[in-house]
Amino acid sequence: MIITIPLIIIMCITFVLVFLFVKTIDRRKWLTFLVSLVITPFIYFFAVYPMINVFSDYHHKKYFSEELWKEKPALRYELSDEMMSSEILIGKSKSDIETLLGTHEWLTWSDAKKDHDTNRWNYGLGMEPGAFNTEKECVEIVFKDNKVVNVTSYKDLIKFDAED
Repeated sequence: MIITIPLIIIMCITFVLVFLFVKTIDRRKWLTFLVSLVITPFIYFFAVYPMINVFSDYHHKKYFSEELWKEKPALRYELSDEMMSSEILIGKSKSDIETLLGTHEWLTWSDAKKDHDTNRWNYGLGMEPGAFNTEKECVEIVFKDNKVVNVTSYKDLIKFDAED
C-alpha cells in the first residue's frame, strides 16, 4: 500500500469519527484515545475503503496489447485510455485494424444510406466496475480512404434480454 495525502486525510477523519464515538462510551481520555487508535485501521480497511472502491469510478489502466485485447474483451476499458491517447490506430488500414483488434463487433448505422456504414467500426470495451454503473463502454473507429482518421469512445446503455 502506498501512503498518500488522501489516505492520510481519510484515516484522520476516520480516527476523529471513531474517537468521538468511543468518547460517548467512556470518558477516560487515555482509554478513548488508545481504543480509537487500535480500532481505526479496522474500520478504515473493512468499512471505509470498500465503500470508496464501490462508489468510485477508478479502474486500473494498462498499456495496450493485442493479446489482452483479444483474450479479455470484458476488460478492454483498461486498455482503451492508452490506446486512444497514444493514437496508435491513426493512419492504419482496415486490414491492420482487423489484425490488431479482430473483426469489428458491429457497424454504425447510417441514416443517409439506410444501411450500416462500413467505414465506422465499433468494438465493445466492457463495463467499468462501480455500484450504479448502467452503461457499457464502446469505441468507434472511423475510416476515410481505408485509413483510420478518428477513434472515439462513447457509453451505451446496457440492455438485458428480459427488458423490452
